[in-house]
Amino acid sequence: MAKTIKFQIATPERVVFSASAVESITLPTEMGEITILPDHLPLVANLVPGEMIVRIGGEEIFLAVSGGFIEVSPSKVTVLADTAERAEEIDEKRAEEARVRARQLMQQQRTAESTDYAALAAKLEKELARLKVVRKRRTKPNFTPNQQTL
Repeated sequence: MAKTIKFQIATPERVVFSASAVESITLPTEMGEITILPDHLPLVANLVPGEMIVRIGGEEIFLAVSGGFIEVSPSKVTVLADTAERAEEIDEKRAEEARVRARQLMQQQRTAESTDYAALAAKLEKELARLKVVRKRRTKPNFTPNQQTL
């Protein structure tokens, strides 16, 4: 029997996904994309906006994360994310509209001193990550946008 690892990803609002027999987790960190396997060395790292892939029983589950932290032990991975959504939860039209709004605000407020430019840039990165995940996964078989989560 192949080794597995426990996994949980949570946001301040909810537990987005949890499983007790995960084969691997690929996620975006400040140091680049990494893949965690069972018996991984302990690690704490910052997440950046991007795509996370959880592999269970040969199946892949795709999530968009906007940042946060990851804690890895040899038998468990815990992700505390600012925001996280499974690919099928993302409404592509709304994500595209939010990306356009964020980009417009950044362009309008580039010279304004009162605007938090970094917050707008983070919002834009979040929406780009959401769009990447939903667009990349909509061509996969068995992918139904906005279907109920596990």
